Amino acid sequence: MTDERLRRWRMILGGAEVDGTGVALAGDDLKRDQALERLYDAERQAGLGGSSPAVVRWLGDIRTYFPSSVVSVMQHDALERLNLRRMLLEPELLATVQPDLELATELIALGSVMPSETRDTARTIVRQVVEDVERRLASPLRQEISGALNRASVTRRPRHRDIDWDRTIRRNLRHYQPDYRTVIPEMLLGHARRASALRDVIIAVDQSGSMAASVVYSSVFAAVMASIRSVETRLVVFDTSVVDLTELLDDPVEVLFGTQLGGGTDINRAVGYCQTLVRRPSDTIFVLISDLYEGGVERELLTRVSQVLGSGVSVIVLLALSDRGAPSFDNELAAKLAALGAPAFACTPDQFPGLMATAIERRDIGRWAADEGIALERPKEG
Repeated sequence: MTDERLRRWRMILGGAEVDGTGVALAGDDLKRDQALERLYDAERQAGLGGSSPAVVRWLGDIRTYFPSSVVSVMQHDALERLNLRRMLLEPELLATVQPDLELATELIALGSVMPSETRDTARTIVRQVVEDVERRLASPLRQEISGALNRASVTRRPRHRDIDWDRTIRRNLRHYQPDYRTVIPEMLLGHARRASALRDVIIAVDQSGSMAASVVYSSVFAAVMASIRSVETRLVVFDTSVVDLTELLDDPVEVLFGTQLGGGTDINRAVGYCQTLVRRPSDTIFVLISDLYEGGVERELLTRVSQVLGSGVSVIVLLALSDRGAPSFDNELAAKLAALGAPAFACTPDQFPGLMATAIERRDIGRWAADEGIALERPKEG
């Protein structure tokens, strides 16, 4: 076996007497091994204990000797193994961590018990994560929604100043008159003039602990949509109570610190509140983001969703808005909602702009999901 392979096996096996490699580490390899040992061998070694200076040094070491993807994994493991969650309430420690989505959700969950001297640092970290999400997803969402609204607002009887001449000419090219060297349009196409928003979007997000990533993404998406004049956006979060955070949508960080991750779930109550927000059913899209583990009255929930659908509202149930893999959810309730006509499926953040464009244009959500390779929940037979 080559020296390089032995070295790698030594890093994997951890250097116990029985690892059989006989390899001694030095330099950066030794520092990496020590950092791993202090985290993963903490039960049989001194580990990092409760010493904040030791944790700060350790966090600095892992950022020096490991790539950012590995740092994120080790930070999250440390939350459980080293009681790092408690120590995140200390500003000196918090300033040394690497911002990422899971850390942001931890800080949001700790928001109510966080001392004032730590809160500003925590907000800075959460804001970095939010801005990273916005850089990646805000522009595609605006483009998809703007394009969908333009297509959805086309009218065949526009006022003269609202005529879309490019589209009108393309549609009427077959009516070109060679003798007159012009197109005589059979149909005029333009944009309908509306004093109010073209679509109302109500997003209701389950803030139970398992939905933490969905809360972050939905808050950012709602803030972006709230900045589009043609869309009237409301954001509601819920557990066993319901909180309307629409007034905070100009700052998604404030939205996130207005949530309280964890607790029970009363989807029925949340849907009941959202019913009161519907003003124009046929122009309203209701997005329920939940794993559907209902702690309220399921029968009443199904009745409410049926009423909302019957009024003309488009209802979409997202079992997760996350890129963390297949979610856990209540299959039975998802199937019942699908049977009512509310498509239920998980969606990644990158797919959400396309989903909203499809809903705005009133296209078939099922066909869109199939094109995206998304499996929809199906009504139970019998």
